[in-house]
Amino acid sequence: MMDFSDIIPALPGLWNGMKLTLQLMVMGIVGGIALGTVLALMRLSSNKLLSRLAGAYVNYFRSIPLLLVITWFYLAVPFVLRWITGEDTPIGAFTSCVVAFMMFEAAYFCEIVRAGVQSIAKGQMGAAQALGMTYGQTMRLIILPQAFRKMTPLLLQQSIILFQDTSLVYTVGLVDFLNSARASGDIVGRSNEFLVFAGIIYFVISFSASFLVKRLQKRITV
Repeated sequence: MMDFSDIIPALPGLWNGMKLTLQLMVMGIVGGIALGTVLALMRLSSNKLLSRLAGAYVNYFRSIPLLLVITWFYLAVPFVLRWITGEDTPIGAFTSCVVAFMMFEAAYFCEIVRAGVQSIAKGQMGAAQALGMTYGQTMRLIILPQAFRKMTPLLLQQSIILFQDTSLVYTVGLVDFLNSARASGDIVGRSNEFLVFAGIIYFVISFSASFLVKRLQKRITV
């Protein structure tokens, strides 16, 4: 018989783990969208070198597991920096995970942004140039605002996936929500109950967010 009575006293510690999870998610989303937008514009560029470099980046990160990226940034990057600079440059687990999430998610956000930009009628670019606007002005003021409106549901859906993927940071010792639940359960001898509770929380948040995304998609559909 499961007993969930020990969860209430452990809520402060679980909340600290949830705050870390949300921090990782938000920073990964912001950085990933920023880098992904740059990569998308590179892929759409008429410069073949830029387009191929961005394409190689996207194909590489979409072909390897996120767990490998997290581990690589945590273990290999300090070694590379020491080899380049000759000095020990420690990188904390939190920083390495944020960078890993940003770079990994950028590959997926890149394709979302690229599809959003390509969904805008090409005539709008020509009309803007006829008015004397530069390529940068056209993208910033006309194309990207419309594209982001169309792709907002996809960006949010990918963000939900990132929220779930943050649980992988246990591999580098970060105490996120899942790891906090696991540790709290081990302390009181109720591992199953705490893991079930964590699963319920992940389900409620992810399901609710997905429902809101669908509602938003219907509302903003042009």
